[in-house]
Amino acid sequence: MSRTQIDVMTAEFFEAFDNRGGRAADVARIRRLMLPGGVIVKTGPEFTVYTVDEFIEPRRRLLTDGRLVEFSEWETSERTEIAGDIASRFCEYRKSGILDGEPFEGGGTKTIQFVRTSEGWRIAAFAWYDQRL
Repeated sequence: MSRTQIDVMTAEFFEAFDNRGGRAADVARIRRLMLPGGVIVKTGPEFTVYTVDEFIEPRRRLLTDGRLVEFSEWETSERTEIAGDIASRFCEYRKSGILDGEPFEGGGTKTIQFVRTSEGWRIAAFAWYDQRL
């Protein structure tokens, strides 16, 4: 059962950014999926550590102000390990959309750390690395 719950949470995580077909991205759902004190890390040249709210707000604006449209990202492969009340998922992903009128595609790697709480599984932390194309 834990594996299924983690698969569902991961799919919900990726779906939070989807604004294809004029649908509104639901980036605020990240608050429900993560622990309130969760940590988010962007690696690479613009290395940044975010709180949940610091991560959500700029993405909400980008996905609703018309600059980034027809956007989605999805897992292409994953490896998940569960040990009691902790789990770790390492996944490859792809993404595509139209940013400032220009189509783009990309991809990378995410690592997501889960913990089981009294309310069920939650994301404690995630980090990502975007591959250069």
